Amino acid sequence: FYWCRRIDPKGNSWSQRIHGHIHENAATTCANVGEASTKRSYLSFFDGNKDEYVRRYSSFPDTLKAKMKDMAKDMFYFGYDNYMKYAFPEDELNPIDCKGRGPDVLNPSNININDVLGNYSLTLIDTLDTLLVLGNVTEFHKAVKLVIDTVSFDKDSTVQVFEANIRILGSLISSHILLTDPKHPFGKVGFDDYDNELLHMAHDLAVRLLPAFENTSTGIPYPRVNLKTGVPPDSINETCTAGAGSLLVEFGILSRLIGDSTFEWVARRAVRALWNLRSNETGLLGNVVNIQTGQWVSKQSGLGAGMDSFYEYLLKSYLLFGEKEDYRMFQAAYESIHNHMRRGRESCNEGEGDPPLYVNVNMFSGEIMNTWIDSLQAFFPGLQVLNGDVDNAICLHAFYYAIWKRFGALPERYNWQLQAPDVLFYPLRPELVESTYLLYQATKNPFYLHVGMDILQSLEKNAKVRCGYATLHHVVDKSKEDRMESFFLSETCKYLYLLFDEDNPLHKSDNKYIFTTEGHVVPIDKRFREKQWNDLFPCEEGVLAEQEPNKRPPPSNTSNCNRIPEERRYTLPLKSVYMRQIDNMVGLF
Repeated sequence: FYWCRRIDPKGNSWSQRIHGHIHENAATTCANVGEASTKRSYLSFFDGNKDEYVRRYSSFPDTLKAKMKDMAKDMFYFGYDNYMKYAFPEDELNPIDCKGRGPDVLNPSNININDVLGNYSLTLIDTLDTLLVLGNVTEFHKAVKLVIDTVSFDKDSTVQVFEANIRILGSLISSHILLTDPKHPFGKVGFDDYDNELLHMAHDLAVRLLPAFENTSTGIPYPRVNLKTGVPPDSINETCTAGAGSLLVEFGILSRLIGDSTFEWVARRAVRALWNLRSNETGLLGNVVNIQTGQWVSKQSGLGAGMDSFYEYLLKSYLLFGEKEDYRMFQAAYESIHNHMRRGRESCNEGEGDPPLYVNVNMFSGEIMNTWIDSLQAFFPGLQVLNGDVDNAICLHAFYYAIWKRFGALPERYNWQLQAPDVLFYPLRPELVESTYLLYQATKNPFYLHVGMDILQSLEKNAKVRCGYATLHHVVDKSKEDRMESFFLSETCKYLYLLFDEDNPLHKSDNKYIFTTEGHVVPIDKRFREKQWNDLFPCEEGVLAEQEPNKRPPPSNTSNCNRIPEERRYTLPLKSVYMRQIDNMVGLF
């Protein structure tokens, strides 16, 4: 399946179109990456063999791949071992002071810390399936037993529903599935006295999150709950679209594992409620909404913070559960994104004009709202790969990689007009690595191994401290903050290792897998396509509208990773002239 998208036939640049509506006189094109754009021999792709980009990126020796795999493994264990030595059972490791970190109980308003840390050994739980990905069954068993024996959710902790869901609930479910099903990639890794404890813990946590869905007039959940007492009396009525709309994968799997529709029901109701608030003009959503009135508090629509995983979970929910409604929503959202957020030339790898870029716009008018993008948007090329739109993924990924090359990290916000960071910190986020890994799986192009190597070496040089890897406070001067977030071990290290481990059981398995937004391994399994209850809702107008006949959903149990023409594996994924253009655009030259 390949996306049809609307394009500007004039190929106008960002500067020409920056304040105007885009695609007003649009034509429709289908960019099918499975078709070679020209008929010529493979040898012609080596014509530019003296080009600096070809020299740097066109090959990657197996010995270097093995070295990078070991380096990624060492990076993980340096962080993990030090967490277990200095921080466990606290939630996070402070890698500079070699101490543990828990919730900021003296300052409940410190949501930067308290939204994530619940006094429940966060880093250990979030890391469980990474141990299996690295092949360490012994440590995986040890860690699972530690979680079962020492972790309780009966805590006076107020946490963000979204973070508890993706980091804790998702990992418990993933690890339970990997423990109990011998068909899964790492074989029969269960142990004799395992009695579904991780599943029971996941259920317990999910029940504690359920109060967030009560007493909201829209069905959109409160952003935070106290694990012991429910929604705090002073809770705000505002939440972001990603936070409220990215619960369906974990809640849906839990419902289907235990045969209780409640969890999927509330998560799906929230997604539908948000979807029904989209603009009639553009089809876009904003990024902050009032859960009682349904009014948009922030009308900014983009692909980064506040919205990212909402789009991700529309597609991944379809791939997991086979619910056509999920794909129809994703399909409509993807078309709106391309109609209103995408700027630049119509084709990634052909033609003239500015490189494609997705900008932040007003959800009602489609007009640009600012000139920055954030590092979370770097997940989007990976999602485009899952959707078969590899050409657009290649271009957006190249833009983020150029920013990484310039700073040795991704600033939290980057102003593409000023060619400078707007927000300077980098908390070891995984999104660029994730997209790099998925693009390599799709293309097998050595370029992406070089990207991974650059990221690994940058992290070693700029973020490694006495007891782990530290958040960069400032991507220019490389000053640090004493924090190693759990997603560094759960995602960043995992994707780096998988990028270089061609023989990993995940890659060799007959089963198909997806990763949750926190990087947890989940099989595409027929068990999750069967419900033990009737449909939860009547068909709602506007949500379950029939699909256009020429837009079929993707085959939900197959991979798009073999749709790249062979020619594209013998050259750079993006032509040198366009790579140079992007490098210039971010101030590398």
